[in-house]
Amino acid sequence: MAEHRSRTFDALRIVRAGVLYFALVFAAGFVLGVLRVIFLVPAVGARAAELSETPLMIVIAYLAARVLTRRMQIPSRMADRALMGACALVLMLAAEFGLVLWLRGMDLASYFATRDPVTAAAYYIALLIFAAMPPLVGRAKNEL
Repeated sequence: MAEHRSRTFDALRIVRAGVLYFALVFAAGFVLGVLRVIFLVPAVGARAAELSETPLMIVIAYLAARVLTRRMQIPSRMADRALMGACALVLMLAAEFGLVLWLRGMDLASYFATRDPVTAAAYYIALLIFAAMPPLVGRAKNEL
């Protein structure tokens, strides 16, 4: 019985960490997106601006995953860290396809039709890295 309570507590903490991970990275992406549109797009164009933001967002995801897994004491088991990343990814996709499309006044079909294929590919690869970051951070820590 105590083991079951412990796993339930771990699961809630992992989900909470996933929510915080999403919130930190989404907030940083929102701020960087505003700065990108205001300053970078006029100077270098939309594609170059988006592509230049991607590595920075990956670094932010790494730092957020590292800090949260340590501070929230997320178990180093691959499944636990993967659950954290999966929760964050689901929330990120919901925000992207819900909130962002609503703010832009677009439907899903027009969203995909208007995406630049190069920046879209970079974005979706970055999303996969974002989801994989909590397990990767845990793996690196365990191997040291």
